[in-house]
Amino acid sequence: MTGRFTGSIDAKMDVKGRVFVPAAFRKILQKGEGEHLMMRKDIYQECLVLYPKQSWEAELNRLREKLNRYNEEHQQFYRQFVMDSEVLEMDSNGRILIPKRYLQKINLSKEVRFLGMDDVFEIWDRNKLEKPLLDSETFKESAARLLSR
Repeated sequence: MTGRFTGSIDAKMDVKGRVFVPAAFRKILQKGEGEHLMMRKDIYQECLVLYPKQSWEAELNRLREKLNRYNEEHQQFYRQFVMDSEVLEMDSNGRILIPKRYLQKINLSKEVRFLGMDDVFEIWDRNKLEKPLLDSETFKESAARLLSR
């Protein structure tokens, strides 16, 4: 991948579940391997994570390095991770169609927010990101604890 997804961009989803990928994100995708994306619900948050092909393959490689395919728990986790993913393709206008099952999983309204997260980007219901995820004091404490190692 030849760029990093950054920023927070609001968008509107149409009644069919289609949404325009922000132009800045499309440029990064076009520099990579095209408009194919893998999507899955985030493990911890009520959002969707979209992986360009290269990032998805790197994520699967990281998982395979940590997981033993001959350990039942590891295999079930890997199976669930992959099973809960979906291939998306951007249309010629730069839109993606979010399948209904994902719209229902995270209660997406037509007001969404794209959030760049380095090698992936997320789609959130805009109302869930109206307030910061962490208040300023908690963010400051987390920075001191996590980054002072």
